[in-house]
Order: sequence, then structure tokens, then C-alpha cells
Amino acid sequence: MSDTRLNRAIADAPHGIGIDALVHKLGKEASRRTLLRRLEEMVRHGEVERIGKARATKYHAIAKAAANLPRREMRYEMPERESIVVREDTPTDESEGNDATLRELRDVFREHYSLRKPVGYHREFLNSYVPNKTAYLPAELREHLRAKGQSAQMAELPPGTYARQVLDRLIIDLSWNSSRLEGSTYSLLETDFLLQQGHSDDPVRHKEARMILNHKAAIEFLVDSPDDLGFNRYTFLNLHSILTEGLLKNWKAEGALRTCPVGIGGSVYHPTSNPAVIEECFDLILQKAAVIRDPLECCFFLMVQMPYLQPFEDGNKRTSRLAANIPLIRANMSPLSFVGVPVQDYTTGVLGVYEMNRIELLREVFVHAYEQSASRYAAIRDELGEPEPILLRYRNEIADFIRDVVVKRLGKLDAAALLRRWAGQNITASERSKFIEVVEERLLSLSEGSIVRVRVRPSEFEAWWPVWNEVRPK
Repeated sequence: MSDTRLNRAIADAPHGIGIDALVHKLGKEASRRTLLRRLEEMVRHGEVERIGKARATKYHAIAKAAANLPRREMRYEMPERESIVVREDTPTDESEGNDATLRELRDVFREHYSLRKPVGYHREFLNSYVPNKTAYLPAELREHLRAKGQSAQMAELPPGTYARQVLDRLIIDLSWNSSRLEGSTYSLLETDFLLQQGHSDDPVRHKEARMILNHKAAIEFLVDSPDDLGFNRYTFLNLHSILTEGLLKNWKAEGALRTCPVGIGGSVYHPTSNPAVIEECFDLILQKAAVIRDPLECCFFLMVQMPYLQPFEDGNKRTSRLAANIPLIRANMSPLSFVGVPVQDYTTGVLGVYEMNRIELLREVFVHAYEQSASRYAAIRDELGEPEPILLRYRNEIADFIRDVVVKRLGKLDAAALLRRWAGQNITASERSKFIEVVEERLLSLSEGSIVRVRVRPSEFEAWWPVWNEVRPK
């Protein structure tokens, strides 16, 4: 776009000129978005005066905006369609021009969405991503985040160990933050109380409560059997089904790929409504995610591509946020709970992906969120200490035994007798004594706040608790 032509077009309009007239006058020489950015620069430099608001805005020439002003190059011109990826073998300097780019991207989404040009699904955005060849997160950034989210010792432990160690806190954090990003009005304390109670007595916020409780169930689904998780339809469709249970008008849409059009509130993005495209691209996302070697890159890839496709009628973003934790759980890294993420920043980041295939704003949100999550859970793990090897080796057996004690409503003496018999038949002699000690400690510390670990329902715990604490007469 020629600065001279733009300056002349403004100067030739003594009563000012609006953006629509400028677009018409300059033709294909510049897009509406580019013109708006250029006009903002001219206003900041005192070259033109802006009068009015919204659609009534007009730009007036002032002394500095004469048509013969020398041309000044823009620092950054945003392409209409460009996804920012970094070749794995190419060094990058994230600081160079980064702040300016982020500012310009934010400026685009400060205007009312009705002023932006409608766009549809751009399949090349997904097709152009080659796992382990291109990346959304530069190598230096991944190393920085990995240092925060995983210790050398944790990397050697069985998958899911990290997430299970912080599970109680993770359920509260991720359920609250993910629901908050969906518009939930529950406070953190209200969320904690709801999760402990297991149901809500507030009819006004029934759907919000259902969404939070669904998050809890979904997190348990992910953490309970990390070896069974995969980048496949079983995992992702069931994850969506759990998250949306009781929340969709059409219950058949729970855990099912979309076959109807959907709209995006507050955006000019129109996802594809072609069921064949949805199915093909959904499978392609899973195929690419399955071969991405770096867990952090895979995590962010899912945060970008899953909501962009909108494969489900509703619940796409929350499904992507929980699915993003799958590679982290499998790699024994700190989970991502979106602690401290402002709703507006997350929304703007997603809009950048939807409308421009730009990942920078969402990447900034992701980096901040992961740093916050990693710091939080590292502190919790420090308080807990290193995990007991017996707990890691016999995690499932211990959980199953404790659940049997509760469901069968056994008292302390009966549980002790059963434990000795069971351990004698199933645990090697060298580990038997320690195994019994660990199980008994877990039974003594079992509370309403920790029953999720052994898949016990609140009603089962309440029925068992009086028996467990019963004092037999002499």
C-alpha cells in the first residue's frame, strides 16, 4: 500500500473520510485490516485526526498529513492468512519484534467484531503442520517450560505419577479455571464446596454446577488410567461426553462429532459445516498429535487445532483444555490448570487462531499459564515429599483393596485380617510388610476429601464411616 495514495485520499476529503470509503477508493491495494493499522499509526504520529466513534469514525487531514509527506515503512504488516510456526532446525529470537506483533494483534480484536471480515475454516492451517519438523513452540521455549514442569527423577517414574500426586488440588484448580473461562460465576471456595458435596442445591446455577462436576469426572478419567489414554477417538470422544453430560440440548451430541453448523459468539469465524471435512480433520489432528515427540508442543498443538476445527456442537474449548493435559500426564510433567489466566486474554488468543490463524496471543497465554501451574504443583510436591516406591508399584492394587474395604463396610479388625490374607497371597515376602503398612496408613487417612483416589462415592463413604469408627464393647 502506498502511503502517498492514502495521504492523498484523506487530504482530498475536506469533511473527512471513513474506512469504508477508503477501502473503496484504494481498491485491492490494501485490506481493511491493514488500513486500520496504518490509520492508527498516522493518528499516533499526528498525521491525521480521528473524529467520531464506531461506524461514524472519520479521518481528517491535518498539517502533517499533506499528500507529499515522505513515505514511512510500517514496522510490521500482518498477512491475511499466515500461521506462525518455527522450523525445528532454525534458531529463533523470540524477543525481536515480539512485543510489537502482540500489540498489533490485540489492536485488531479491540474493534467490534462486526467490523472484521468474515472468514471460514482454513484447512491448510492444519495440513501445513508437519510434526517434529515445524513447531508452534520454539525449542528454547520448550526447554524453559520443561525445566519448570519436570524434574529428572519424575521423568523416570510411571506415567501419571505427577498428576496423581497433586490430584486433589488439580481437580479444584482445573475444574474452576476451565469453567471460569466458559463464563461460570462460581468462586473458588464455592467450587471447592461443590466438589466436596458432589451436588448443588442452587437451581439458578444448576448448569454451572453440572459443568464443574463434569470437569471433576473428566480429570479423574484422564488421571485414573494414563496408560490407556491415547490420541484416538475413544479418548477424545469419551472426554467430550463426560464434559458435556447433561448440558447439551441434544443428548446424542455428547461424545459425537458435529453434523450441523455452529456459530461463534463475538467472532466473524464460521467453522466448516461439512461433516466429511470435520471427520477427516478430526482424525488428522489426532494422527499428528500422536507422533509429536515433545509433550509441550503436543499440548499447545491441541489447544490450537481442536477448538479451531470445532468438531463438536458445543464444549470444544473445554475439551481442548483437558485434552491438552494428556501428553503432560503421559510424560509425567506438571499438568496445566490455567491458573491466573484472564478470560479476556484467553478469548483474544483463541480469536487470533479462529480469524487469522495466528498463534502468538494464545501462545503467550499458554506460556504464562504453564509457568504458573508448574510453580504451584512443584510447591505442593515439595510439601508431600518423594512418593513411596510401594505406592507407585502397587497403585491399582492398593486403590482396589481400599475400595473393597469401604464398599463391604469393613471395620478395622476385619480389614486388617483381610489385608494380611490378601498380601500373603499376592505380595512377595520381601515387600509384604511394607505393603501392609502403606495400605493401613492410607485407610487411616482416608477422608471425604480423598475418596476420589480410590473411586469411592460419597454415599459409600458415608455408609462405611460409622462402621470404621465403631468401638466394640468389652
